[in-house]
Amino acid sequence: MQPKSADSDPFDLEFDADDEFAAPSNIEDDWRETPIDRPTQAPHPDPFAGLNAGGPNAGGLNTGAMSAGALPGGGLGSGLSGALAGDEAWRDDELDVPPGATPHPDPFAGLAPPPEPAADPFADLPPAQPRARTVSPEAQETPDLAPIAPHNPVGEIISHVSNALGEPVVPRITIHAFCESPETGDMIRGAAGDRRMERASTVVRDGGLTAAADYYQNQPTPSLVIVESSDPAPRMLALLDRLAEVCDPGTKVIVIGQANDIALYRELMRRGVSEYLVPPLRTLQVIAAVTTLYADPSAPFIGRQIAFCSAKGGAGASTLAHNVAHEISERMNAGTVIVDLDLAFGTAGLNFNHDPLQGILDALSQPDRLDPVLMDRMMVKHTDHLSLFAAPATLDQDYAIDAEIFEEVIQKIRAAAPYVVLDLPHAWTVWKRRMLLTADDLVIVAEPDLASLRNAKNIIDLVKSARPNDAPPKVVLNKVGLPGRPEIPVKDFGEALGVQPVMAIAFDAKAFGQAANNGQMISEVAAKTKAAESIDQLTRLMLNQREATPAPAAKTSILSSLLKRK
Repeated sequence: MQPKSADSDPFDLEFDADDEFAAPSNIEDDWRETPIDRPTQAPHPDPFAGLNAGGPNAGGLNTGAMSAGALPGGGLGSGLSGALAGDEAWRDDELDVPPGATPHPDPFAGLAPPPEPAADPFADLPPAQPRARTVSPEAQETPDLAPIAPHNPVGEIISHVSNALGEPVVPRITIHAFCESPETGDMIRGAAGDRRMERASTVVRDGGLTAAADYYQNQPTPSLVIVESSDPAPRMLALLDRLAEVCDPGTKVIVIGQANDIALYRELMRRGVSEYLVPPLRTLQVIAAVTTLYADPSAPFIGRQIAFCSAKGGAGASTLAHNVAHEISERMNAGTVIVDLDLAFGTAGLNFNHDPLQGILDALSQPDRLDPVLMDRMMVKHTDHLSLFAAPATLDQDYAIDAEIFEEVIQKIRAAAPYVVLDLPHAWTVWKRRMLLTADDLVIVAEPDLASLRNAKNIIDLVKSARPNDAPPKVVLNKVGLPGRPEIPVKDFGEALGVQPVMAIAFDAKAFGQAANNGQMISEVAAKTKAAESIDQLTRLMLNQREATPAPAAKTSILSSLLKRK
């Protein structure tokens, strides 16, 4: 095979795999042949032919057994077997010793016999039993709760990184897809309906790469073109060159091909193709490929958006949202922002004991001027890692604000903090629907009664139909065990919803009432109660963390206990 020059094109149209990479028929692989394959040629020479045979008792190699003529057709295999037989001279018995020679002494004649094996010290013990799983008292009371995943340190680190970042969305662009198979067309239509691509306008056509090259001869190209091709590499590249002649400079191209070939991938990247995908594909893969192309390189991150909404008024969604946000900021040591979107009756200022002069209404009133400096002035800094966008909580105006303004302001807040917790009102509006469908995580807080069951079912059905590629919302049952109230059991509640509740928080009027009156969180006023433990578990669930084992109490000396008594 003649070597190619460095500047030769590996995808030449005259390329023929059989001619280029097939071994010529006139070349013999001498290293593969054995004496059996070459009966007419002389056998391989004996490499030990010139060695000295030594004396009869020298203990050396038995060269007579290794000679090539000792066995018919004596090759390398027969010589090696003779060498092994002659090398073990100490195994010779009297029949193998020549006449007049002294037999070899037994080297193990004076050794004591091997001792008996020691008895097994664990033979009388019963077989080991599997370790029982420790279950908290609250988990025993509510056995239908979702189990917590086992400890995986590497997975926990990866989940922390992924949870600290939100999912980007595709900007307002136009996407044309030319598909060869109906399955690919259906998959792209499903991706177009996803919440991450709802801003983009997507058109799906048949015909693949050939149809795309013909269509844009007289039509302008959109922002993104997705083409599918099952053609061989030379024809695919020729069609792509034809398409490149009519594409606008800013047009990006994603190719869906059949060949999983690294050389083809590199050639496509060299020719300006933005991405190359190989079946089998999933909807999320297509969405990730598109969102990656249009990710803002100047943005360091996109904050993770967690939305809390109640199935009915007074279920406790605001209280849980504030407590979970506080725990996230303390546990992750990362910037967390609470956005109170209940403009008329928000309680974020009261729950954190703040009365700010500015808040979320000021940001919604001037979204064009909202930058990191102005945003920092409007927020209330509660701790080093927790800030509040409080609601005005007044009835002086009607708060008629467009849904696009809410979305624009929330996107700017997400660019300033790793975690954004939305406290949504119970009232149903157009912008609340948008917040529910665009959130990275959605938590529905309900009570174990019939009204909450009906409303939660409606919300879950809406979210599932609008977000088929996302996990279902998390349902939290709050105020469980209210004295004197008939309740729907947790298991029956989950079966009716089609989603099992991830948490059931017991009713604790003292802990929650004291925290609300003091303007503090549950972990600050009642850290050892079941309510604080439930909020801690809910926070870990939102962060995808395992349940931590509580740290042992510090040991105290006798002297310190005596001093405390005094």
